[in-house]
Amino acid sequence: MNIKEIISQLTLEEKAGLCSGGDFWHTKAVERLGVPSLMMSDGPHGLRKQDETADNMGINESIKAVCFPTGSAAAASFDRELMEKMGQALGNECQAENIAVILGPAVNIKRSPLCGRNFEYYSEDPLVAGETAKHFIKGVQSKNVGTSIKHFYANNQEHRRMSSSSCMDERTAREIYLAAFENAVKEAKPWTVMCSYNRINGTYAADDKKALTDILRGEWGFDGYVVSDWGAVSDRCTALEAGMDLEMPSSFGFRDAEIVQAVKDGRLSEEVLDTAVERVLTILERHLSGRDENAVFDRDADHELSREIAAECMVLLKNEENILPLDKNESIAFIGAFAENPRFQGGGSSHINSHRVESALEYANSKGYNVTYAKGYEAESNEPDEVLITEAVKAAQNADKAVVFAGLPDSFESEGFDRSHMRMPDCQNKLISEVSKANPNTVVVLHNGSPVEMPWINEVKGILEAYLAGQASGGAAAQLLFGEKNPCGHLAETFPIKLEDNPSYLSFFGEGDYAPYREGVFVGYRYYSTKKMPVLFPFGHGLSYTSFNISGITTDRTSYTDKDCVKVTVNITNTGERQGKEVVQLYVLPEKNDFVIRPAMELRAYEKVALEAGETKTVTFTLDKRAFAYYDEVLDGWCVPTGDYTIAAGNSSANLTAQTVIHIDGRKYIPMEITQDTLLGDLLHIEGVMDVLKPYLGAFGQDSGSSDEDAMGAGTSEMLEAMMRYMPIRNLVPFGGGSVSCEECAELVKKLKLVINE
Repeated sequence: MNIKEIISQLTLEEKAGLCSGGDFWHTKAVERLGVPSLMMSDGPHGLRKQDETADNMGINESIKAVCFPTGSAAAASFDRELMEKMGQALGNECQAENIAVILGPAVNIKRSPLCGRNFEYYSEDPLVAGETAKHFIKGVQSKNVGTSIKHFYANNQEHRRMSSSSCMDERTAREIYLAAFENAVKEAKPWTVMCSYNRINGTYAADDKKALTDILRGEWGFDGYVVSDWGAVSDRCTALEAGMDLEMPSSFGFRDAEIVQAVKDGRLSEEVLDTAVERVLTILERHLSGRDENAVFDRDADHELSREIAAECMVLLKNEENILPLDKNESIAFIGAFAENPRFQGGGSSHINSHRVESALEYANSKGYNVTYAKGYEAESNEPDEVLITEAVKAAQNADKAVVFAGLPDSFESEGFDRSHMRMPDCQNKLISEVSKANPNTVVVLHNGSPVEMPWINEVKGILEAYLAGQASGGAAAQLLFGEKNPCGHLAETFPIKLEDNPSYLSFFGEGDYAPYREGVFVGYRYYSTKKMPVLFPFGHGLSYTSFNISGITTDRTSYTDKDCVKVTVNITNTGERQGKEVVQLYVLPEKNDFVIRPAMELRAYEKVALEAGETKTVTFTLDKRAFAYYDEVLDGWCVPTGDYTIAAGNSSANLTAQTVIHIDGRKYIPMEITQDTLLGDLLHIEGVMDVLKPYLGAFGQDSGSSDEDAMGAGTSEMLEAMMRYMPIRNLVPFGGGSVSCEECAELVKKLKLVINE
């Protein structure tokens, strides 16, 4: 396909048509020039491909497919290789179904546990979100199928999602919400990017030229096309000029006509339109050139892979007295509706029509384990059913151990609405308490896409967080419960004790369409660790049936500049009796300084390591400037303050068992405009400034020769020093006793400017 030649032959109307959908899932074709349509499908954890009779709302039943673990579970694997494997399987499925682009991954930050779409999203941490997305994208696109990383950006609530404005400062955007996309875009090069519904600081994401053109293309080198979320376009021509190329779904020709008229009137450059058309055709050509007509969608094989991945994602939160793994010879009561019919995915655009669903009860029975079952609760009910609870208590009393399968029903979390609380249904909370009273050896398995409060946490001995781990999640949970596999997932988000502890609690939802991000960069563990606040389970937490020791952290040297890379090595030993996997997490802890308020710690690298019993491995990390930097709005760039930095390693943000300190020679001060209103204390740390100020220090009694250090009360000298630090240069006149004139103050400002410029 000669794209330039095709564009030269297209009519204005055909060009406009190529920038909008032909229907709900397809781009438009131009048959006379041999340009076919391209099909997209919802993802990111399975195909929601509708039959050719797709309706105009995209809600009709889709084909039978395989539901892999959702984003909430996938990120908990902390496993890059596994994400590529999952991506490859989905890419192959797309080839078999002639799908050019799968709509995912979804990397929006988990700002609050209340976001209804958190089950699709990866993490509260941009590094984990970006790395997980990067390798998923690489896997899918290795099969010559495109991805559409979404939702760009700051789409962190469902409440008023098509009109709300996510309002934040530049630093917060760069360090948290853009950072989740940045690494994935730069290194994995997704074919497309989907812009979000919401506004950002008042501008619709589809109209945001700074985000779509200056940052996405200019800074990050994105070379694909930007597609709107379905129905996210407010002003079609403004969006085109901003860099939003393809509007989905079809506007039934109305928006095409707006584009045509704007070009004819001179309000829109045809060159802008041509650029968008070229981007759309380039991705079409990329898919056509890599089309695999022989690809086969093997649903049974992918089901087995889904179970394999799910087992790597689930997180063992609690294992008191080593109640897990279960003994195969014990009698076990499986209790709870989710044991028989697991909740394994969320509602909305990512809902998969699974060809098979495997429950924990089905899997345990297939293996011949001694398991009985009691329903315990109605899945979609909040009110306790005393008859079901009584039956469950009896089953628990007659078993050696009880396992309660609980979590959130579909009605509690879904695309389209946010949660109003963090509680599980009352019927489930009561069931867990009653069962644990009847049998002290009780374990809870949770099926949920976001953190929940656990009022019964001290009543049970074990908790396995299964998340929403796909259609084979029941089998994976059973494998872990009975020790067929060793748990190795770690939390990619913090579980707070209660909703009110979350840093966004006071401003989440916003006021009307105004959604302020008042917590700034203090999202998730960045907030809890800085405030030293207790949590239910910390970010990065995850237990195993074996034990590990992380120690011996070293760096290649102890002193660096902000242009150097820091090489870090960490030793990890499996100190237990069986093979297992551990996630070595590397955090940077900056010292406090006068430059900027920063989180106490930030995750800057991680690696999942498999070890045999007794085995030791050395893990090597390389940290560049960004690992130590914050985004400075004055400099409009990344800044590393001079100082000491602690590098700490461990297996969660709350369990750092090895650390070392390095010094980095970076920026010593932020450029500033020196005026007579500048505080003297803001200049004292700059080399050469004190030499200029010495002749004036007498104005503050610094060289008065007075021997009465307490002339104005205890701490007089400290008070005078503080007064000097917090006074502007102009106050040398009134406090100098006539020794400093206005002209001399003005001259001092000139001298200080010279020193700082040097």
